[in-house]
Amino acid sequence: MAAAAQRRILVVDDEPALLSLMEQFLRRLGYQVEACSSGAEAFRRFEADPASYALVLADIIMPGMSGRDLVLKLLERNPEVCVLICTGAPFHPAMLPPEVRRQVGLLQKPFAPQMLAEAIERLLGAPSGSPGG
Repeated sequence: MAAAAQRRILVVDDEPALLSLMEQFLRRLGYQVEACSSGAEAFRRFEADPASYALVLADIIMPGMSGRDLVLKLLERNPEVCVLICTGAPFHPAMLPPEVRRQVGLLQKPFAPQMLAEAIERLLGAPSGSPGG
């Protein structure tokens, strides 16, 4: 997937096994992936080069900085970045301010790898197998 190779994804989840699986899966799809286990660490990495990330994939419940707070801070720094919330907790993008909802998607845990790929493709607007996309 040529388009994936140009796209950088930051993955943040406090469950080490799930974080590792998502990182490996996204790398196999051809994305450039960085993984971290806390919202604070994710924000530090993002803040260093906010324009370089196409998407941030984040859990909503994490120690320290919640995924909701992380989403708001990320979109404040780069309003163009897409955010995919992956959570088992009750959450809906409608719980966020209206001005950021368009950039945020939701994937409920548990999910199959193909569901993750499809959710990312929907947010980034480049379905797999599409010409040039």
